[in-house]
Amino acid sequence: MQDLHLTPLTGALIVFVVVVCGHRFRLAWKEQAPGWQRRAWFFGVPAAIGLLLLAFLPLKY
Repeated sequence: MQDLHLTPLTGALIVFVVVVCGHRFRLAWKEQAPGWQRRAWFFGVPAAIGLLLLAFLPLKY
């Protein structure tokens, strides 16, 4: 369990994915076009997982 850590590159990629998925989640929720709930789940789950990874895994140089 002590081997789990993020490198700066993986941390930056996770931040990018969280930002993009969070933005798409917000757009799906705001527009509420047909099928918006499925799209909200599709983008919301990866954003939440990414935030949890960033919060609980240490960054190692």
